[in-house]
Amino acid sequence: MTTNSHTLTIELENERATERFAQDLALAVSPGDCIALSGDLGAGKTTLARAIIRSVALDPNHEVPSPTFTLLQTYELRFTIGHFDLYRIGDPDEVHELGLEDILETGIALIEWPEMADDGLPSELIKVKLSGSDERRSLDISGPISFMERLKRSLTIRKFLQSVDLGDSDRFFLLGDASTRTYERVLVSHSEPLILMNSPRQSDGPIIKNGKTYSEIAHLAEDVVPFVAIAELLANYGLTSPKILHASIDDGILLVEDLGDEKPINDQNIPISERYLAAAEVLAFLHSQQVPDQLEIEGGFTHTLPYYDEDIMQMEIELLPDWYLPYKTGNPTDKTSKNDFISIWKALFTRLEAAETSLVLRDYHSPNIIWQSNETGVKRIGLIDFQDALIGPSAYDVASLAQDARVTVSEELEQMLLENYRSIRLQNENDFNANKFNDAYAIMAAQRASKVIGIFVRLKERDGKAHYLQHIPRIEEYLRRLCQYPVLAPLRDWLVKHQVL
Repeated sequence: MTTNSHTLTIELENERATERFAQDLALAVSPGDCIALSGDLGAGKTTLARAIIRSVALDPNHEVPSPTFTLLQTYELRFTIGHFDLYRIGDPDEVHELGLEDILETGIALIEWPEMADDGLPSELIKVKLSGSDERRSLDISGPISFMERLKRSLTIRKFLQSVDLGDSDRFFLLGDASTRTYERVLVSHSEPLILMNSPRQSDGPIIKNGKTYSEIAHLAEDVVPFVAIAELLANYGLTSPKILHASIDDGILLVEDLGDEKPINDQNIPISERYLAAAEVLAFLHSQQVPDQLEIEGGFTHTLPYYDEDIMQMEIELLPDWYLPYKTGNPTDKTSKNDFISIWKALFTRLEAAETSLVLRDYHSPNIIWQSNETGVKRIGLIDFQDALIGPSAYDVASLAQDARVTVSEELEQMLLENYRSIRLQNENDFNANKFNDAYAIMAAQRASKVIGIFVRLKERDGKAHYLQHIPRIEEYLRRLCQYPVLAPLRDWLVKHQVL
């Protein structure tokens, strides 16, 4: 691989190398990318396009016919892919008639013989020029800076795999949406699949409050050190967390054990009570453990666990008046209403000062809970996505579970989870105060609901991710339940007054 400021040159020594590169490229593209594949007959344009489509389809045998005669083949996969062959078009305007612009709104386009379109293709074009044959190909790639950075990142991951003797493994997209962190499933011949975490160090971003950036206030992980440190801590407690197999701390790449994909919900997205109760048991166990302030990992790295303090909590609850309420009412939240909301929460935060604290995993809900059917006791729950863990009110993770933002937890199951958690704590710990826990649960569940409902609207309004709105009615229902708690009476009155309830 060679590069200058404008063009990246890739040498592919055989057909298998072309397949691997197609996977690397497929993991770098995003909706809106238009890729022009040029080269002589037999240079491999269709071969590369077919391999990219199969990679996105997560199926190496996915049927991908040539669009030579149909001009366009469309695939509805993780995102839409339009595979164009323009060799037979009679007029460059036919490209628009085929629906290129529509495809690029939600997906990507792979265009063979792009020169037939003259100037009819987008200006932000990714150009891939192929030469050679199946035995050996050369690719010259140029494009917008944003795409080239994504591609270089993907190639850095391939280089990492080569460094741990896994360079010939297959890479497939697994997860990535609301954050910049993404995950891949890495398939190694005759071995169990592995999970690759792609988490490059992120810049702090703009200052938003009191001279601090959002990530500074929220104490969000900015590299992979926290994940490694928390994974080791959880394993030391006897819980199930992914084993770290290989790591490049500086590059922000981890290769970890794959805990599987068996969730605590069924195919209809309904919680499986046994698994949710087991998850509550894990929290009861975890909250009885001593938590060190600092965690050391191999390589001389130290992670200091931050605290879930009032600055974070206030910034999070403000998401409700800043984003959700305008969406709900159609009008901006006036200053007086927002100040009243903040005053109510300041009083609630004061009540939290007496609450028990422990390790807070922060997103302890269905997407991050992996059922381990071959284990027993607390090891039945596999834990992932805990890099943002901190020290805070124990009740927060109980609320994350019992009022799962992604799936509907019935009021009956919620009460079962709370009773299961309380009974285990009371049975094993003489100093556990159930009444204090109940108040802390109500406050932290309402705090989390206020944050999450605002984030879901923000993801739609700011980031164009409208599918998050499907969760809004569920969070509204959770807030209605919570307002039965006496400690939340002032909040209930505010929510009723402002048409939230």
